[in-house]
Formats: sequence, structure tokens, C-alpha cells
Amino acid sequence: MKFCDGIPERVLPHHFRTEIGSIYEMFGNECCLSTGEVIKIIGFKINKLIASICENNEVSRFSAKVELPLNFPGLYKVVADKTPYTSIEEITRKVSIGPTRFGHPCFYSPEDIKLANLTIKHGEQITFSSVEEVNGMMAVNCGVVRNNQSHSFTLPLSQEGKFYECEDDQIYTLKEIAEWKIPKCRNRIVKLSNILHTWDSSNPLPENFNGCLILTPVYEVQAVMKFRKDIVHILSDLDVEVKDITDSYDISSFLQPLSLEDVFERTSKEFPMVAEIMEGPSGSQKPYNLLHTGKEIIIHKKYQATRVLASEIRSDSPKRHFLIPMSYKGKFKRRPREFPTAYDLEIARSEKEQLHVVATKAFDSPHKELFSVSVGDQFLVQQCQTSEILYEGRKKVIDVLACEQILSDTYKKVLLPMYMEGGFVEVIHDKKQYQLFEICKEFRLPFNVKVSVRDLSIEEDVLAAVPGLQFEEEITDCYLMISSTSSPVESWEIPVYRLNMSVHLLSRDVQTVVPPVTKTTVEEISEEQYYMVRRYENQTLHPPPRPPKKPTTLEPKPVFAVAKQGVPDVLQAPKVRYHTLCLNLLQS
Repeated sequence: MKFCDGIPERVLPHHFRTEIGSIYEMFGNECCLSTGEVIKIIGFKINKLIASICENNEVSRFSAKVELPLNFPGLYKVVADKTPYTSIEEITRKVSIGPTRFGHPCFYSPEDIKLANLTIKHGEQITFSSVEEVNGMMAVNCGVVRNNQSHSFTLPLSQEGKFYECEDDQIYTLKEIAEWKIPKCRNRIVKLSNILHTWDSSNPLPENFNGCLILTPVYEVQAVMKFRKDIVHILSDLDVEVKDITDSYDISSFLQPLSLEDVFERTSKEFPMVAEIMEGPSGSQKPYNLLHTGKEIIIHKKYQATRVLASEIRSDSPKRHFLIPMSYKGKFKRRPREFPTAYDLEIARSEKEQLHVVATKAFDSPHKELFSVSVGDQFLVQQCQTSEILYEGRKKVIDVLACEQILSDTYKKVLLPMYMEGGFVEVIHDKKQYQLFEICKEFRLPFNVKVSVRDLSIEEDVLAAVPGLQFEEEITDCYLMISSTSSPVESWEIPVYRLNMSVHLLSRDVQTVVPPVTKTTVEEISEEQYYMVRRYENQTLHPPPRPPKKPTTLEPKPVFAVAKQGVPDVLQAPKVRYHTLCLNLLQS
């Protein structure tokens, strides 16, 4: 067989002996496969994608094929495959099923499936979560949701029928699609949902393109050789003759590469462990520049840690994004927040301090009971309540935001409609310097800041050079603590799911009993990683729904269903007279 005959579908690892060798180029380097060399195939992945513009689920006759790297910017929706799978076994061979949310594909059957204790109705969405052996038979753990209740069951791989892919309403980066959403031996149609960067002449897609693409994967085989410690990458279309010797070869003579995810799945009792890096990560930032191929490290433990996700405040794009550890020792000063609607003011207000804002956009109220806003009007935000208005000759109850307008020598109680499309900027009166944990404890995120005192414990504080940051949310992520065997005086935290790195374990006792001092770094992440973190790390933190732009339906929404009340005669929040708006406050 040849590698160009396609990726073998039987369970890895595979062992091959080259019958006719080949010289090929990979990543700009010339590589050689000698005749008689034994190769252990440990995995495969998509190296790049060939894209064609799609019309009516077919390649457009006017479309040229373009090559897209996996880091090509954009967010995409997956179009459900119209070709059915004929058995559960075929699904497990061709579709990625794994422990993360990416690896939980959904299918439906056009006919009922009768099980011992449950009948799966035709058209019902079945979620596949994992594959395992059950009572001596391989099966898939599945689930359906009925009336907000989840029902779990297993389907044997021998189960036959027609299984169609369900529609997927999530959005993905191209890399996520390549890793999880392209079945083996099939193409994938995707629809461009959102462009992350502005179009330029180097973009292979047409300008303003927002249609569908047919993606054809080009695979790369990952292998190890008997006398090499690094991982060899071989394009699957390489013209080399090989023979499958899996059933007759001693696999113990090969190294066993492990990804960081594989290491993290080990039990806590197995740590600490010594490992040698087979393939190091890219990047000039510490500790990534220290983790080169052949280096021996101690992996002390696995754990989860909290980070604050922050983005650079700037009007143009792209913005820089950071994950900041709670151990960051720098200090921050507050910067003004901007609010597009009155609804955003309600979300941002707190009991700790009164929110003071200035209108940056005018609003003409269609109802005499509600206030019309002019640019420059200043308000102290009070509370959400309900109010009656006259709408098309009938009284309606809507949600409003009670505020005090700041006049030259007095205050005026006003009501702003919650749906109000306007614009407000915060006035900051707080000059205090805060540490990161104080901000997370005392204020509600998102929150705008600027570094006022850099972290002196790190060589280069990348946050200090950023003119403004928005703290968006707290993220809990998985980390490994590692140190060098040659210099175990300090250790580093490395992220499990954002670092491409392979190691193999060494059978050596760890001399260090007490873990060394741990250094944490501010991690700058790409825009694709940022969207992945926002969408998948905290799926339970859904923002409340934004109200309509105008009161087409003026019945009160349940989220704001509070007891009807008028504006109280005496507002309890502390009053401070602000006769003029100082522009320097907006810039502080």
C-alpha cells in the first residue's frame, strides 16, 4: 500500500516497513525514508484545507480551488451532511468523538429505534459522547433530551440503519472544524459566519464573500521511527511503498508520544513524573522558548487555575487578548466604560457606588411619560422599575430605568425606556489603585482599567504597554506545573489545551520532593483562541437578552418583572453635585 491510498481506518498505532523509500520536503526541510525502515504511525491530522465556493451543495463551476491554512481567520457554521451513515460503526470510524464539547456530534434516525428500556423516536436528536466496551461489546454512550430531562443509553456499533447529521447552530474557527468537524473520507460544507479581520489583497476569497465553501482536507501522517526521538510528519499523498506489519512487530521497541491532554488524563497519584520533549511548542515567550525538543522536564502536578480574560481597548481591530493569572502583582486604575443602551446601564449598576454617565447620543422619546435625552446630559443611575405609558390609545406597562438628571444646581427625576438605543460614557471619580483580585471581588465584569504600576516580578510586563484593558470574565482552565530537570529551582504553569507539545515519559524517580517556586505568566492568546475561550469555557454564563430597539411589544419581560412602583420621593443613593463635566476625568 501507499500513503497516498488514504489514511488507514483501523485502530492506531500502525506499524509499516518501507518497501521503496522516498525523499520528500516538509516545512522547508528535506526528509528521507529509507527502504526497510520501520515506521510506527501514531496519528494523523489535517495539514491544510482546499476550499471551493459552493452553490446548492455542489462546487460552483466558476470557482477556483484555493488553499486555506488552518489559522485562516473567520468563524464558520457547519452545514449538516445530507449523506446518511449506514451504521453506528461507520459513524465511530469517520466522526471524531471525544471528551470535549467539540467531540459530541449529534445525529437523528428517520425511523424509531427500539431499545430495551427506551424508544428513540424518529427525528429525535441523539448526542454521541464516548465509545467504550459494554458487556464485551463495543458501544457508543448516547443521550437524548426530553422535557428538559436527559436520558442516557448505549447503541452497539453493530446497530444499522440510516443516521443523518443534525443541524449545528454553533460557530467554529477553521482549526476547530479541521480537528473535530470533518469526517474521514468526506468533504465538509461550511458557511462563513463572521470575518475576524478586514479583507485585503492577500485573502484568497472574493471580497465581501459571505457564502458557503466546500472544504477538502489534506492529511499529514504523524509517526515515530525506531532510532529517532522526534515525531516525523509525512504528507499522506507521499509516493512511497509500505507494508503493514502491525500484527507481527514488537511495539515495545518504540517510544510512546503523549500530548499534554494525554498527560492531564493521568491520575493525580502518577505525578510527579519525568518526561522528555519530543516536539516542543513555538513561541518566544517564557517558558515556551525553554521547551525545545530533547529537553527533560519534571511534570509536578495537574490542576485547574483561574485566569481573567482581558482585551485591549481600541476602536480599530485586531485587538490583543490576554489571560491574566490571579498572581499578577501589578496595579490598575479604572477607565471609563461605554454603554450603548439604557439596558446596559442597568446591567452595570451596583450597590457599591452610584453610576454616573454622560449621554453621547441624543434620543427623542415617543412617549411624554419618558425622558428625551440630549448629547451632554448627565445622569445618576438609580434602579430598574416599571411604568405606565399611553400606547396607541391604550395604557401599557414597560420596563424603565429610573435616573436623576444632573442640572446646574439641582437634580431632576427622569425615566429612560430600557430599550433606548443611545450612548453613554462613564464618569470616573475613583482614583484608587486596585490589584487584580480586588477588582474581581468588588466589581462586576466587564470592567475597564489601565496598568498604573507594572508587575516588577516579571522581566517584561506586556500589559504595561497597553493603553487600556477590558476585563471580560473569569476563566477556569487546565494547567500542568513543570520544571527543568537540570535547574529545578523554579517551575512554570503551562496550559493543557492551548499548547501543542508532545512528550514521552522516562522511567526515572523524581528527586525533588517539594515543588519549586511557581512562575506564572500573562498569556497573550490569538483571536481564534479568544473566541474559543469565550464560547466554550463558560457556556453557563449567558448574558441576558438584549431588549428590542423599539417597543413593538410593550408587555413587561420576565427578566424585569418587578413590583410596579413610582419613583420614590427620596432616592437613597448618595448625591454629589457635579456642576460641570471635567474632560480630564474621561481621560483618566
